[in-house]
Parts: sequence; structure tokens; C-alpha cells
Amino acid sequence: MFTGIIETTGLVSAIEPEGTNLTFRIESSLSSELKIDQSVSHNGVCLTVTSVADDSYTVTAVDETLKKTNLGQVKPGDRINLERCMPATGRFDGHIVQGHVDLTGQCTGVQDMDGSWLFDFQYPATTDNVTVEKGSICINGVSLTVFNSQPDGFRVTIIPYTYEHTSFRELKVGDTVNLEFDIVGKYIKKMLAGYR
Repeated sequence: MFTGIIETTGLVSAIEPEGTNLTFRIESSLSSELKIDQSVSHNGVCLTVTSVADDSYTVTAVDETLKKTNLGQVKPGDRINLERCMPATGRFDGHIVQGHVDLTGQCTGVQDMDGSWLFDFQYPATTDNVTVEKGSICINGVSLTVFNSQPDGFRVTIIPYTYEHTSFRELKVGDTVNLEFDIVGKYIKKMLAGYR
């Protein structure tokens, strides 16, 4: 379980194919605090730590994960958002995030508002996923508040702290992002649809 509050970013230092899987070596300030079998969110994707060194660690993404997320597009030298699981005594400063990406979307707009940034995103309207005005969304692992909610897109505002301390500062129009929609909204939609 995560909250969408990013602890730090990690540098992808190497990517090794293993059959249809990819193993990522990540350099991060969190590395020395991690242990094997621990779950860590990588751009919103929950992956298991498989080895740990002083300043780096490895995780493996299977083929299904690579198909459903943007991890298959990550290259050595890229920075990704990192969050460890929330401790039982922790606070939900963001919202309930499972680390299970629903689908990918695309950044369609970036506006510098001289103190904040507006980001627009689109995703296929044919899916069952919905956003609501002032509801929660997780973008590349970051918990954010939706506005301008549409059937196939939405907008978020990024404050300077989030911009500087996540990979949002590198996000450009046309980039693919991981989207995890609010779990509460997904359950409500399923109930209203009669569990089809």
C-alpha cells in the first residue's frame, strides 16, 4: 500500500533483459535502507527489490507489467519516482494507492503559470476508468487532485516542491505516464454497474 507521496527519485543506471522481463538497476538515496523482498513503487508500479548494494538496488518487471505501464520505455539515465510502502503507523498524506497501474495516458499540455505548472493528460475514453472533479489520481506514482475532469482526460496543478522533487520537471508533451485511478471510485463504479 502506498500514498502517492514521493520520497525521492532514482536514477536508472542499467537495464538488463532476462527473457521477456527487464531487470532495472536503480541508484537512489534510499538504497541503503532497502532490503530484499521489499515492495517499492517505481513511477507508480509496485516492484519487489531483488538485490541491494550500498548505493543501488535491482527490481524486475515482467512482460505483463512492461505492456501495461511506461516502464518498457524507460532508458538508462532516466529518473523515476520512488516511494516505499506506507508503514502501519504512517499518515495518508496522499490517497490510497495500490501500485497497480490501470493504464497509460499521454501528457497533452504543459503550462508554466509563474509559480505553478498546469499539466493536461488524456487516456482512452473507451475504458471504465473515471475521474471526478477534485478527486484523486495517481500519475507516475504521484498523488494529485483532478480538475477539468473529462471522459477522456483531466488537468492537474503541480506546485514548485512537487515539480522539483519528482520527475514532473522532466515531463514533456507527448510523454507516456502511468495512471492509477482512485480505488474508491473504481469500486463505486463497479457496484453501480451491477458487477458486470
